[in-house]
Amino acid sequence: QGGGWSRGRQGVAHIFSFWESRSFYDSFMARSHDRLAMAQSGTYKDMQVRLFDYRFDVKTGFEPRFTDADLVRVAHCRVHEERAEHFTLMQEKVWNPAMAGSPGMIRGLFGEAPGHEFLVLSMWRSAAEHGKYRTERVERLALRAQTEADIAALTGDIVELEPTWTV
Repeated sequence: QGGGWSRGRQGVAHIFSFWESRSFYDSFMARSHDRLAMAQSGTYKDMQVRLFDYRFDVKTGFEPRFTDADLVRVAHCRVHEERAEHFTLMQEKVWNPAMAGSPGMIRGLFGEAPGHEFLVLSMWRSAAEHGKYRTERVERLALRAQTEADIAALTGDIVELEPTWTV
């Protein structure tokens, strides 16, 4: 687990947790979660939780490790039902190679949730490295991948990792 503060929205925090299996997650929720949540009562408001199943790596060899990254880019995409297969294919064939070829992009993952929801999470060595990728490529890649036709709604954020939040 790791996380940090949004660069664009003051007071917004993101926590990313990775579980070995759904059964371990369910066991935690049934046993330890309530005790921990009570200890944090009053420290946050408007919490949202989403579960995504891992589909594939962005780059290679995803590990849920936060110690070598300074920044996480997260994109939560709701995709038109009839475009979900295309969206997934374009992530694999267009976006992934572009991100993987960017210096400073360490690793990432592509996940899926019911209802044609997807998560693209990429970990970057620094904000400067992520900025180079964005400036040079995003618009051109979006046209090539026909992203506008696929996506019904997109929310994203850039998260500056807080090392003390890593568990």
